[in-house]
Amino acid sequence: MPPEPAALSAPRASHAASMPAAWRSALTSLGLAALALMLLGAREWGEMAHQWWNIDTYNHLLLMPMIIGWLVWLKAGELATITPRAFWPGLLLVIVALGLWGVGRASGINLLAHAGAVGMVQGAVVAVLGLRAALLIGLPLALGVFLVPFGDEIIPPLQVITADIAIVLTHASGVPAKIDSIHIDTPAGLFIVAEACSGVKFLVAMVALGVLVSFTRFASWQRRTVFMAACIIVPILANGVRAWATIYVAQFIGAERATGLDHIVYGWVFFAIIVAALLGAGWRFVEREPEEYGWRAAELERRGLIARAEKGALAPCGAALAIIAVAVIAALAAIL
Repeated sequence: MPPEPAALSAPRASHAASMPAAWRSALTSLGLAALALMLLGAREWGEMAHQWWNIDTYNHLLLMPMIIGWLVWLKAGELATITPRAFWPGLLLVIVALGLWGVGRASGINLLAHAGAVGMVQGAVVAVLGLRAALLIGLPLALGVFLVPFGDEIIPPLQVITADIAIVLTHASGVPAKIDSIHIDTPAGLFIVAEACSGVKFLVAMVALGVLVSFTRFASWQRRTVFMAACIIVPILANGVRAWATIYVAQFIGAERATGLDHIVYGWVFFAIIVAALLGAGWRFVEREPEEYGWRAAELERRGLIARAEKGALAPCGAALAIIAVAVIAALAAIL
């Protein structure tokens, strides 16, 4: 016979009961504070979600909330050994982000408004859970930056760089060509390095992946720096090679067929090959497992500066109430 509903819910209930009461209270407080801030910036969160889902440059950001959650989960054991304490200077982070959001909304600069909306929630985590907890989950907290869609600002220079690489390789391969900014004229036709061909989608995704890998798999700053540099330089060079390959193939099969083939190969094959090559090259240099990233609670315990910063800390619910009050005041000010 099927198990009773009560039996099915027992493991879930016992798991919830195993969470320390202090953490249950702190997470509830944080949830309420974050909800208030997200309601305040609902327009910006809606715009960001629209870009994640509908603009292919930012489709990879749909994975970011899951990655952040996974990284926090890896630190669950360490977090359970500490008691969350409100860190009142964290309220300054919320207020600064609130100001950035206000400036962005008033000026119509979406990048600023989006960054402010995300920054308010990041500041709330620091304020409500405390400095010690924020340091333990510093990596996923910082990765929240990648929730902000950015990259359009660098499309024009990337177009020029791609065209410059392509023309050098085109001449080297024996194909006569002339270049005028982002226009490359060849016997097979005129090629334009359009915005979609700038490689910004590839570059932005690789930077996000590079940060994740650098701080979960490498311990030394030297290796992190080298890997991050590769995640920036290789995609730019690879995109130039892709543009040249399209031009070169077009000399034999025609510009229209070559362009169609380029979109298929670049979208489904070329990107995967470059990612696999970078990860494969870095694999032999990994220094730790992902769950070993960041600080340990025992390390933070030995740092007197953190203990002094926590003196006089109040309950997380106090910080949450202050944040909710700030959000309400900001909302009223926006209405009036």
